Amino acid sequence: MLSAEIIAIGSELLTPEKTDTNSLWLTEKLNEIGIEVKLKTIVGDDELRLEETIRDAVERSDVIITTGGLGPTEDDITRQISAKAIGRKLIFHEALVEDLRERFRRWGREMPEINKRQAYVIEGAEILPNPNGSAVGMLARIEAKVLVVLPGPPRELKPMFETGVLPELKKLAGEIFVKRKILRVSGMGESAVDEAIAPIYKSFEHVQTSILFNRTEIEIHLRAQSGSESEAENTLEELAGLIGKKLGEAVFTTNGELMEEVVGSLLAENGKTLSVAESCTGGLIGERLTDVSGSSKYFIQGVIAYANEAKIATLNVSPSIIETRGAVSAETAEAMAKGMRELAQTDYAISVTGIAGPSGGSEEKPIGTVFIGYADETRVKSVKILLPGDRYLIRWRASQAALDYLRRQILKNFQG
Repeated sequence: MLSAEIIAIGSELLTPEKTDTNSLWLTEKLNEIGIEVKLKTIVGDDELRLEETIRDAVERSDVIITTGGLGPTEDDITRQISAKAIGRKLIFHEALVEDLRERFRRWGREMPEINKRQAYVIEGAEILPNPNGSAVGMLARIEAKVLVVLPGPPRELKPMFETGVLPELKKLAGEIFVKRKILRVSGMGESAVDEAIAPIYKSFEHVQTSILFNRTEIEIHLRAQSGSESEAENTLEELAGLIGKKLGEAVFTTNGELMEEVVGSLLAENGKTLSVAESCTGGLIGERLTDVSGSSKYFIQGVIAYANEAKIATLNVSPSIIETRGAVSAETAEAMAKGMRELAQTDYAISVTGIAGPSGGSEEKPIGTVFIGYADETRVKSVKILLPGDRYLIRWRASQAALDYLRRQILKNFQG
C-alpha cells in the first residue's frame, strides 16, 4: 500500500481563525484508492522549514501533496521552495502569462506584473490547469515518487485534484479497493469494547480496526482493502456481524447512523409516535430528533419544563412528588414522562431531569446525576445514571442516554 503525506502551507493556518480542511478531503480521496496518509503537516511561510519538510517527505513517502502558497505575492513561496527541495529549477512559461492576461481582460482588468510569478513551473513537472483561479498546479515525478503541488482555495484544489491528479495516482496505486464501515456502541467504555472484540478483529489480517471514544459513544471504525470490491465489502460485513453478535444490543448501528437516526427509523418503521419532556437537557433531545429529515412523521411534541412550576403546570407532576422526592428523582422523571405522553397523545414519551452543574450538586445527588423517564401504553419506568464531564458533556450524554433507553425499550416491545 502506497504511503502519502499532505503539507498545508500558509502562516494563516497556524492561527486560531483559519482551519486546514483540504487535508481531510484529500485524505478521503486518497484512502478510497488505497493510498494511506501517514502524516499531515502545517507549515507557515518559512522558507527553511518548508524546504526541510518537503525534502523529508520525499524521502519517506510515495506521494507528497502540498496545498497553498501558489499566489502571486511575496509570501507565496511554495513554488520556488518545492523546486529547491527536490533539486530542480523553475522554468518560465510564456504561454501561462498570456493565458493569465487574457483571463484578467475577461474580468475587465489588466493583469498586474506581479502575477508573472505564477507562470513559473518546476522543471519537468506536468502543468495542472486551473479553470477556477490564476495559479496552476504541478505534478512532478521523482523516480517512483510523486510530488503534487496544489493551490489552497478548495474550489480550485478539488476539481484540479479530481481531474488532473486522481487518475494518475490510481495508476500508481494499482487495482486496490478500500471499503469502510462504522459501528456505534452505547453503554460501554472504550476498554471494555476492545477487550470484548479484540480476539475477533485480530483474526482479520486485512482489516484495520480503530476504536474511538467521542462525547457520547464508542465508534468502531473498520477498513478493509482488497483487489476485489466485493471481497472487501464481504469481509467487512462478516467482521461487523461477528462484532455485533458479541456486543449485542449495545451496538446500535453497523452503518454509521447517529442515535437519533436509529431511533427515528425504529419509530417510523413501526408507525409509532414520540414526545419528549426535558429539564436539564433544555431541548437538546428535541433538537437532535428534528435534525433528522422526515422526523415530523413520528416526533409530535417536546416540552422544556426547566422550572418546577413548569413541571407541575404543563406536565401535571404532583407538587408533593417534587416536595418529598425532589425535582431530580425517579418519581419526577416518571411523572414527567407520563404527563408528556398524556399531553401529546403519543405512543411513547421520554423525560430527562438531572444536575448538569457546575453548581447544584450534593452528597446524595452529585453533579452528573440524571434520571430518565419512560412511558408507553402499559408501562411507566425510569433509570438513574451518573454521568462524568462538564455541563456541556453531561447534557449531551444525558440526551444520548435518553435516546438509547428509548431504543432499548422499543426493541424489547417488538421482540416480545
